[in-house]
Amino acid sequence: MSRRILISTLLIIINLSTLIGQGYNHQWLLGYYPFNYDKARIYFDSSSYTLQTELRKMPFEATQANICDNNGNFLMSSNGVWIANATGDTMQNGSGLNPSSVTVANPDGLLLPYANLILPFPSDTSKYILFHHTYFDNGVTVSAYEIMQTIIDMKLDSGLGGVTIKNDTILKDTLNWGFGACKHANGRDWWIVVQKESSDVIFKFLLTPNGIQSVTSQSLNVPFAYSNASHLDFSPDGNKFAYSVYYPPIRDEKMLLFDFDRCTGIFSNPNVIPVTTHSYLYGQAFSANSKLLYTCSSNYIFQIDVNALTVDTVATFDGFSSIIQGLYTTFMNMYLAANGKIYITTGNGTQHIHEMNYPDSAGVACDVQQHAIFLNAWNFRAVPNHPNYYLGPVIGSVCDTLVHVGLQQHENEVQNFKLSPNPSKDGLIKIIYLLPQNKQGIFEVYDLNGKIVYTNTLSPWSSLQYFYLSFLESGLYQCVIRSGKSIATQKLMIVKN
Repeated sequence: MSRRILISTLLIIINLSTLIGQGYNHQWLLGYYPFNYDKARIYFDSSSYTLQTELRKMPFEATQANICDNNGNFLMSSNGVWIANATGDTMQNGSGLNPSSVTVANPDGLLLPYANLILPFPSDTSKYILFHHTYFDNGVTVSAYEIMQTIIDMKLDSGLGGVTIKNDTILKDTLNWGFGACKHANGRDWWIVVQKESSDVIFKFLLTPNGIQSVTSQSLNVPFAYSNASHLDFSPDGNKFAYSVYYPPIRDEKMLLFDFDRCTGIFSNPNVIPVTTHSYLYGQAFSANSKLLYTCSSNYIFQIDVNALTVDTVATFDGFSSIIQGLYTTFMNMYLAANGKIYITTGNGTQHIHEMNYPDSAGVACDVQQHAIFLNAWNFRAVPNHPNYYLGPVIGSVCDTLVHVGLQQHENEVQNFKLSPNPSKDGLIKIIYLLPQNKQGIFEVYDLNGKIVYTNTLSPWSSLQYFYLSFLESGLYQCVIRSGKSIATQKLMIVKN
């Protein structure tokens, strides 16, 4: 816990937000009570996190979308009812999402997991697109009946952004909840997917610089998904796709695992993996290295080897109650964060979340620490729906038709390594880099004697980090990024008063 800092003032939050949490996916907003209750925010870097409490207007139930720009500046969030800008206030024209009786009845946020998704608009750094939906109860199923898009232009309202198109319906059908997304093989466009209710059909949207270019569907030839709220989850490397289904009324839960072609958008090689007959499956997340898949019921966390297709139980709920008797910290939704760890919310509104420290490790070595993080705020089930924003092109594939200047070697080499300020007077430096596709890296600092004086890990889905090197004396240092056999270097001068 020594590296985890709990900060309680909004002033410090604002100051820190410019220093940590770099990239589209490095922040998580927590807290489900209305405005006058404390809430929390987690900033992730490539290996750790910073937790702090804050006063914020927007609460979350189970639906959350948020996004920063590529430099880590927080832009917006949505709970399925309205959109907040970076100040936490209502974005220009950002009210009135998902018009329905359900939205009116849930002003503090919708109860749909993964039902919001924000993507940067391809080839336009000032625009973002929010995919969203709500649900309707027809007495038989509780389903979504349409997919809507809302477009945000960050040039409006003095840079705080404004909604230009809202609640634009792009598909009407009877659907299950939630969205999944994966970068196209060209490294620019996006595949967005949703499920048809009581069916094995999946709808696929292709987002290009011209907007939604196509809407297609595919029958997956697997057991039907009935009123399904599973995460539609792509692996970080984009090669696998998974979701869970159950067979009513016996709760016979299975995980469905597919290969995915980022070029054509085709799912193939379906595997039906029995997981449990005890309970519904809720959360789901791939490990950072894409080799292991996790899912959970209320009382168990399961690990699936995506190659061997074996299932292992890696955690059993320990019965812990969060402060008030009866609010048990059971397992619910999962989130693979930018530090490579997996976080699990609780099924009840509690003040704790769980942490999996080593998701790339098989068996109990993945190290699930139950109720490890005390939030000092009441939190419900919501986790961000963050795809791998940093997945690049499949270089050399037939779909890699764009001109990628300087990316021909990106598959194997560290590129674009820059650091600033240089010289540094206080030891705070910013590094920018591009790692080889789907590979992690290591950042090292050497003194003039060749001794390593600092090291940290770099994740493949981030391209910018800040490091505090204030402990170093004035002098010249060599900064190195290593990834596989590739090495990039820069000299750094530290000058102290």
